[in-house]
Amino acid sequence: MSLKEFAEALPDFAKDIRLNVGSLLNDAALGDQRKYGLLLATAHGTGYKPLVDAAEAEVEGKLSPEAANAARAAAAVMAMNNVYYRFVHLASNKEYATLPAKLRMNVIGNPGIEKADFELFSLAVSAQNGCGMCIDSHEKVLQQHGVSSEIIQTAARIGAVMTAVATIHAAVA
Repeated sequence: MSLKEFAEALPDFAKDIRLNVGSLLNDAALGDQRKYGLLLATAHGTGYKPLVDAAEAEVEGKLSPEAANAARAAAAVMAMNNVYYRFVHLASNKEYATLPAKLRMNVIGNPGIEKADFELFSLAVSAQNGCGMCIDSHEKVLQQHGVSSEIIQTAARIGAVMTAVATIHAAVA
């Protein structure tokens, strides 16, 4: 099942979400690697298997194996980092920010695709997970790579829409 078909199965009260999915799928501004990588990363970021399956089907043949694995890896490592760094940020005891994280995250340094694309995937999942510290960190790297605010906003928008799709589908399934 394609992502569009998955979204079309949402109830009428979620018409706006269906339309947003269609708009994202038709958006040509990102380029295919970024668009489909973001859709895959944020689907995995929801943790909702039916949406993950639809996104995997959608990106088949549209993403290189390296880009697909990088999108999955971004979701995986952000599932860990977003919790840890949100804790560091929110804890009243600021000593935690001075301690080593002691978390393996080698994929960030060697994602197998362009660094800016991986950072964009990571930013979108961080937005889904509400980790402001991670959002700021990824945004800074993206700006250093010359990625525009509009592209960064689009990545966050994809995360928002995919989260809504998963939430609504899970509630009515």
